[in-house]
Amino acid sequence: MALKAGIVGLPNVGKSTLFNAITSSHVEAANYPFATINPNSGIVEVNDERVDKLVELFQPRKTVKTTFEFIDIAGLVKGASKGEGLGNQFLGNIRACDAICHVVRCFENNDIIHVENTLNPTRDIETINLELMLADLDTVVKRISKVETKAHTTKEKSAVAEFNLLSKIKKALDEEKPARSVSLTEDEQVLVKQYNLLTIKPIIYVANVAEEDYVDPNKSKYYQEVKAIAEKEGAEVIAISANIEYELAELPKEEKIEYLASLGASATGLDRLVATTYRLLNLATFFTVGADEVRAWTFTKGMLAPQCAGTIHSDFERGFIRAEVYSCDDVFEYKSEKALKEAGKIRSEGKAYQVQDGDCMLIRFNV
Repeated sequence: MALKAGIVGLPNVGKSTLFNAITSSHVEAANYPFATINPNSGIVEVNDERVDKLVELFQPRKTVKTTFEFIDIAGLVKGASKGEGLGNQFLGNIRACDAICHVVRCFENNDIIHVENTLNPTRDIETINLELMLADLDTVVKRISKVETKAHTTKEKSAVAEFNLLSKIKKALDEEKPARSVSLTEDEQVLVKQYNLLTIKPIIYVANVAEEDYVDPNKSKYYQEVKAIAEKEGAEVIAISANIEYELAELPKEEKIEYLASLGASATGLDRLVATTYRLLNLATFFTVGADEVRAWTFTKGMLAPQCAGTIHSDFERGFIRAEVYSCDDVFEYKSEKALKEAGKIRSEGKAYQVQDGDCMLIRFNV
């Protein structure tokens, strides 16, 4: 599945610099609001060392890693939900994303203008979050006006369920709480998807810290502010330095590893951001391997073998018979499928099998 994360934040917080780095693209990153006039989209490969190890073992003719799409969305400002700045055009772009990466400025630099003239991460976060909540409130209120009468007069079951759901969400939004803070039943979780609410999406706060705070961001009082907000909301937070990420993106692989080591880091901001997003979205990876191709596939944890087979091709799910399965960790240890068979490490799993992260699968099907 192709995943999308929208990079949002106030103008001049480092969104476009980060986007340039993680996608090795070069969109405009000018020092004034609204430098990004159209959403910039970049697809990146997900670095997974397990793929590299599988390639070493199987020497395939083709290698396909999973991908992640980042969308750099123009800086939002106070009043965006009512059309201020570039307004609803960009709120609409966020609706197509699976998760939101909220970049927060945590560095001081008098040469880079702050839209509010002062550095205050808490205020900046509240500004963006409020605009997203106001946009959702507008969506919810409009929908309530369409179902309320039917729910109260005809007592139609679906209308009552929808009205009750919308009322719960409206109450939270009125209290300046995001829709994701509302406890929903399984049926409501399905129903709420049709509204494509902004604040129902999981959020990652990306603290863009000064270069000197990269190794130990906890030294930054600004990062501590962001971290406290994330902990209160139950959200994720990572610290990056957009400038360092940009420098890393320009380096060959070996030099990148050396540079990271010199900084006392083992992974780039992109790798940490992707890993965090996968965890947030409850995602995992299975593999198909062989001489023709080694390929990584993204799936949602809890999916059964036929469903995962369907991510490869719908016929695989429709005609699923069984899957031959082994762990990539086992093949790393035994070095070949032949050795795995001899050790009894290859299993035959049926339709009720719940696929695990790191599984290598050969799908048997008939249509």
